[in-house]
Amino acid sequence: MRLSQNVPGTAGSIGKGPRKRLVLRGVTVIDGTGAPPYGPADVVLEGGRISAIVSPGRNTDMTQAGQRTVAGADVWELPGHYVLPGLIDAHAHIAASEQGPDADYSYRLWLGHGITSVRETGCLGNGTAFTAREARRAAANEITAPRITPYAAFGAGRTEPFRTPRDAEAWVAEQAGLGAAGIKFFGAPPTIFRAALTEAGRLGLGSACHHASSELPRINALTTARWGLGSIEHGYGLPEAMFTDHRVQRFPSTYNYNNEHDRFAQLGRLWQETAGPGSRVWDDTLDELVSLGTALDPTFVIYTAARDAARARGREYHRDYSAPQSWEFYQPNPANHGSFFYNWGTEEEVAWKDNYRLWMAFVRDFHQRGGLLTTGSDAGFIYNLYGFGLVEEMELLREAGLHPLEIIQCATANGARLLGLEDTGTLEPGKTADLLVIAENPLANLKVLYGHGHLRMGDAGSLARVGGVRHTIKGGVVFDAVNLRSLVRDQVAAERERRAVPAPFTP
Repeated sequence: MRLSQNVPGTAGSIGKGPRKRLVLRGVTVIDGTGAPPYGPADVVLEGGRISAIVSPGRNTDMTQAGQRTVAGADVWELPGHYVLPGLIDAHAHIAASEQGPDADYSYRLWLGHGITSVRETGCLGNGTAFTAREARRAAANEITAPRITPYAAFGAGRTEPFRTPRDAEAWVAEQAGLGAAGIKFFGAPPTIFRAALTEAGRLGLGSACHHASSELPRINALTTARWGLGSIEHGYGLPEAMFTDHRVQRFPSTYNYNNEHDRFAQLGRLWQETAGPGSRVWDDTLDELVSLGTALDPTFVIYTAARDAARARGREYHRDYSAPQSWEFYQPNPANHGSFFYNWGTEEEVAWKDNYRLWMAFVRDFHQRGGLLTTGSDAGFIYNLYGFGLVEEMELLREAGLHPLEIIQCATANGARLLGLEDTGTLEPGKTADLLVIAENPLANLKVLYGHGHLRMGDAGSLARVGGVRHTIKGGVVFDAVNLRSLVRDQVAAERERRAVPAPFTP
């Protein structure tokens, strides 16, 4: 496995700190709780924590508070800037060898977009031991990387299926010993699944599930939620829990699950088989999920190419940021998971557009009823790149009907709650100093969070790129997000030159 080489003290290390005392002066604060922004404010960081937030109207003794903020501090004058909690990608994968030049490629893109924590759901490309080791190194600031919460893929490392519940329980304990913080399930026979899930809970591990179709006739999302599942990934298993006059999706006779064109084409018709919004089963399913405390991590972004493949291929950021390994992996190829556009046509895209309408309605209803909704990107697949994908996920929650303040809460406080990061996720005195600084207002336009910026026409009629996170701060360690993205562009250019391949065509 490839260890990240970005160690402090080397040329590749650009994180500085934690600073003894740093004041972000004159900023507007979006605190991640869902509360409205406020400012101007001075955010005071000391020894890796937020020691104070001083703002007129929120502090009673402004003179004393103001003096306290600047005593012996580095002061950054940041009028017009916004400060948010660090973003959390609750469904992430560290780049494997076929998806990028190295692990640092994904780390830099995450930090370059203000992402300070990721949940590695499955450790699929690199394994549990590698991911747990990287998590420890990231926590100790030995590498330039966000916090990593590793979830082992159920059954990883085994050469044969589980035979008994006790086998599954022993495997879960083994993964905990390797450093896994949770287990990601894809489906298993009910007795095996339930035993492993119960053991994970007993050991204090988190749990997530991508409900595979092979087990959905016996286990749907409501089944596993009743067993204590932590989060439902993507949208699998939810429609099946709401079938009223059938139990199995109405697959055509030619369907083959191992053919990913078949699999994703029919997935685009799945939500149409439910009774739909407002039906009794729809409402009952929502109410039970909320009451059980099961989170939804929909990862809308990973499937957007299914409703408009050409748009996904033409995302602006591919030109400068998609490494040759990533771009090659995205191309139609039955050997690569998610590269299913062998003959993707109008009928498939129209079905997926309707699929999104219903899926988004369910997620919006879940959120409005008080369910725990998080943001995940599943980047590395289907023309979806690290860092950029989480911003697009936030845009898709806006399409689903959430207010920008709610979206930021999903991407910060809610993610921290799901990952068990009690000390981060919001901007409050006493919390760990995980945050981002940006010179634009993301509440007015989430696109300004993209690393390649947003195209805007100025008063004189000239076009300019605006936006992009300026600084990412993790545990008080300051990263120049602009420089991180520059390093990625240079890395991608060098990889293309080495392989003698051109940049992807984008508009």
